[in-house]
Amino acid sequence: MFSRRTVLSAVALSAAVWGLSAHAAGQTLVPAQSEVTFVAKQLGVPLQGRFKRFQAQVAFDPKALATSKIAFELDLGSVSLNADADAELPKAEWFNVPKFPKATFQSSAIQALGGGKFQVRGKLAIKGQARDLVVPVTLTQAKGLSTASGAFTLKRLDYRIGEGDWTDTSIVANDVQVQFKLVLQGVPAL
Repeated sequence: MFSRRTVLSAVALSAAVWGLSAHAAGQTLVPAQSEVTFVAKQLGVPLQGRFKRFQAQVAFDPKALATSKIAFELDLGSVSLNADADAELPKAEWFNVPKFPKATFQSSAIQALGGGKFQVRGKLAIKGQARDLVVPVTLTQAKGLSTASGAFTLKRLDYRIGEGDWTDTSIVANDVQVQFKLVLQGVPAL
């Protein structure tokens, strides 16, 4: 059996890896109230989709932004657009889910803009391609929950999403609008 000291050391190491303080370690995502959606255009027609599975590791304190961190992981195989697209998107030309099952975002800096608005800088990695990204986030708080919401545009070809014939942006637009609403428990008051 593991000793209490071994277990506590493992917990402390895990917290250190994520940069979590004891206070921030209690922050959790409420998946049932959270969502990640996107809009892509095919032949000029907007197509709305979403991802069903994702998780976040959050150590956010609006009064200690220098030590706050956000790590986000998205299961690319959980994409839901329509029956045809859902069968195609996991393939090598698109997300290549067998080789790259997850998209990840790791924050590097968080800046307060006032009025519950923040700018989160970090690296977004999809399909083996990592790019700098600045994400605008609005944080609202009510009834013990914090909702972080925002939207950004990514260039799908920067991440090799849609290879071969699918690089033609007259068929599938390069710009993809991503929107998110992450409901969190345990975030300190603004």
